[in-house]
Amino acid sequence: MRKLKRQLCAGPYIVWIIGFTVLPILMILYYAFTTPDNRFTMENILSIAEPIHFKALLLSLRLALECTVLCLLLSYPLAMILNGLKIKKQSFIVFIFVLPMWMNFMLRILAWQMLLSNNGIINSILQTFGFSGISILNTPAAVVFGMVYDFLPFMILPIYNSLVRIRTEVIEAARDLGANDIIVFFRIILPLTMSGVISGIIMVFVPALTSFVISDLLGGGKVLLIGNVIEQSFMQGMNWNLGSGLSIVLMVFVIASMAFMNSHTKETEGTAVW
Repeated sequence: MRKLKRQLCAGPYIVWIIGFTVLPILMILYYAFTTPDNRFTMENILSIAEPIHFKALLLSLRLALECTVLCLLLSYPLAMILNGLKIKKQSFIVFIFVLPMWMNFMLRILAWQMLLSNNGIINSILQTFGFSGISILNTPAAVVFGMVYDFLPFMILPIYNSLVRIRTEVIEAARDLGANDIIVFFRIILPLTMSGVISGIIMVFVPALTSFVISDLLGGGKVLLIGNVIEQSFMQGMNWNLGSGLSIVLMVFVIASMAFMNSHTKETEGTAVW
């Protein structure tokens, strides 16, 4: 009887997954391998080899990697500083990072568009103090900046949670045995937080790779990512077959990166190097 009740409780979730996950993926697969007149084809998948599509894919991979590396370099020291503060209520830390996300995503990016513009606040302040203005808007650097700003909390939180779980007795024991700060970090702290690092990398790299709104607003149409190509195929060209084919290729990259990082998570999770 309990088993039946559990199955009934799981019913709405199953309907939700089928309706909003399984069926859309099946539709994308159908469009990806067919033509507008419903004939089987591989051209939609192979179109990724076209120069404009391949260049957009390479640029997306490059900017996503740059965003991930910058988020990691900024997040790890900040997470260590926050962990060192020994704040009793960890929920307060989570609240600090989640708070900016309460504002609409588009409004936040539009705000940075105004700040980074040639006549924006940042250039006005620089010119007031006698410095030359910066011209960063509508460049790949502006897109990476927007990605880092938007995805940074997704890197900080898993790393911070991993640091919190490290028992202070382990670090104190290492220091008692003569280990200095560098040895403690590389042989104890870093290996024990590797699962959080890898989780953060996945949570940042995947949305950065598939992003298109940030490049639209901060790139000004001059930074064409694979996400922009797919969005234009669906919304402007109304070529669902081409957009679905490119989406499948992008999905393969996403799944491959997640599988690679998950395999490393299982190998390194919870193992300190002595």
